[in-house]
Amino acid sequence: MIYCRRYASLFLAVTVLTARADEDLFSRAPWYGSAGAGAIVKEGDETFKSGPLLSLRIGRSFGAAWAAEGELGLAPSLRARRFSEEHRFEASGNATLLRMGGDLLFHPRPFADLRWDPFLSLGAGLHYFTEDKDADGGRTELFVSGGAGLFYHFNDEWALRTDVRAVLTTENTEFNLIATLGLAWRWGARVPPEWRVRGTGNLDSDGDGLTDAEERAIGTDPFNPDTDGDGLTDYEEVRIYKTDPLNPDSDYDGLTDGAEVRVYKTDPLKQDTDGGGVSDGHEVIEDGTDPLNPKDDLMLFRLNIEFDYDKAVLRPIYHADLDIIIKVLQRDPGATARIEGHADRRKRSDRAYNLRLSQRRAEAVLNYLADVGGIHRARLTAIGYGFDRPIAPNDTEENMQRNRRTEIYIRPSGGNTETSTNTPPPPTEIK
Repeated sequence: MIYCRRYASLFLAVTVLTARADEDLFSRAPWYGSAGAGAIVKEGDETFKSGPLLSLRIGRSFGAAWAAEGELGLAPSLRARRFSEEHRFEASGNATLLRMGGDLLFHPRPFADLRWDPFLSLGAGLHYFTEDKDADGGRTELFVSGGAGLFYHFNDEWALRTDVRAVLTTENTEFNLIATLGLAWRWGARVPPEWRVRGTGNLDSDGDGLTDAEERAIGTDPFNPDTDGDGLTDYEEVRIYKTDPLNPDSDYDGLTDGAEVRVYKTDPLKQDTDGGGVSDGHEVIEDGTDPLNPKDDLMLFRLNIEFDYDKAVLRPIYHADLDIIIKVLQRDPGATARIEGHADRRKRSDRAYNLRLSQRRAEAVLNYLADVGGIHRARLTAIGYGFDRPIAPNDTEENMQRNRRTEIYIRPSGGNTETSTNTPPPPTEIK
């Protein structure tokens, strides 16, 4: 619609433009509402006189030409009419009128200037009268109506509205006239400003060291120096550490890139900086070991255990794999084990559901170690992480297979493996 105007101003080489109105307003913002006031004019032989009327309407557009509306009207005080004829019925007091109805509107849009927006209407509804005193109850009457009106649009959101309706009631087929004037507002019609950069300078709006043009090319926010919020600026990630400025944990080890660089001094591009077999994040968050010392890493067994869909019953084909874990724990009666269940993430994956399911699956492994292997349950811990701790992006079937895993971390008796003179082996993949 032509109500979208373009205002341009130049300030520090930045221009604010209203968005072009090339998208359909009525698809983008179909709902509107209006409130108005006016009068209901009644015939001279009716029980009540004319009076003021308040009107509230909610409508929905179906394209540029058609709309449907629901109306709620209130005439707070209609004065009782007195007649000279003795046989005429007179109300005992004034009345309140509640008007409920619906209308179909047609907008022919005959003018080139779409600010002027006339329409025709056809509708039906119900009148409900209540008298102020000496009334046994209210009375109702059905009505049909037809008329016309006009919107004058200030912009895509706001408009001045006037309505004139002829109303035919079923009560003695009386004709009434309704006229209202009010304001209309369309939800979602406001067009957000679009910021465009003009000029040929190398603008760096956020001062991170990358120009706005460079940031737009790699997908970072030119107005935020740390787009992914990991503690490293976009410039540091791109130019210095070669990490992903759109991923706070580039190596999927459980630690943000900024924490690895600034706090733990680990490699943000390497899951296991010291090569001890356990990821940096697990050492820091779960184990309390030093991610720069390979001798204190726990013993990690990573199993690709597949369960039936929505089940946590351990298949017999994995018993032999778990028997290896049992033997390790039996050789060191003081050792403890932590069983972790992990899942991949798909488009429809639900976090709470995956947390519960991975917990049940970790517990199934724990139960096997305890019930079959005779490992005391006090030595075992099970926890499910769902898809919260991936070791690879969930972008290919191969990576999702890596994320669907069960990990068993064994801590030898006496604390960390640092008591041993040998470096722990890398994680054992049991397939």
